[in-house]
Amino acid sequence: MGTKKYSPAWPHSELREIFPNIFFVMGTNITHYNGVDLQHSRNMVIIKNNHELSLINTVRLTDNGLAALDTLGQVKNVIRIGAFHGRDDDFYLDKYNATLWSIKGMNTENDGMANRELLANGNMPFPACSFFLFETSQFPEGVLHINQEGGIIITCDSIKNWLSSDEFFSDETAKLYEKQDFFGSASISNIWKQATQVQRADFNQLLTLPFRHLISAHGAPLLNTAHEQLKTSIMKTFID
Repeated sequence: MGTKKYSPAWPHSELREIFPNIFFVMGTNITHYNGVDLQHSRNMVIIKNNHELSLINTVRLTDNGLAALDTLGQVKNVIRIGAFHGRDDDFYLDKYNATLWSIKGMNTENDGMANRELLANGNMPFPACSFFLFETSQFPEGVLHINQEGGIIITCDSIKNWLSSDEFFSDETAKLYEKQDFFGSASISNIWKQATQVQRADFNQLLTLPFRHLISAHGAPLLNTAHEQLKTSIMKTFID
């Protein structure tokens, strides 16, 4: 797998099937930001199309986790939908010789290696899927919409569903995020909003898509009430 330095395989959950051919794993993320060590959870979504797998919001798995992944099929696509994620993309791209799908303007080091651009109304890595772009965001960010189970949206940092801290948080980070009001259903973090300068119009446009479920890179899957919960979050976040 070359001489690249990959992030470690930190603790994670088992892979579980949320909907037919849609799998979910929650793992650990450790970062250092503004002089503070942070440890919180992050999620990877796996889409199975026949024998081909697409990984969204990659999380490096342990050897046991990779063995479980390999029983599902062959990794063909790595999909990056958020500018602030992607630390584990190279691991999967190199291990499986996969194709990277990303948004124009993302800082990807995998230039030229079978890269594909995610475009609204463009080709997609698997069927029944479309791409939504936050047009006003200063950093590339998008949403995948899957036409299944009444509609599913898969998000990165734009919409989180951390209801509370979980087993992959450090105590210090859990207390910090609670103080900063990070926890909530289908929430839009003020820190992400300020960093991207995203406008309400993008979220209003997202609401025109039919969906009932949300699977975010952060927090538990939100089933059945995602559209209503997001509408409430938008009203709380954008007071104008």
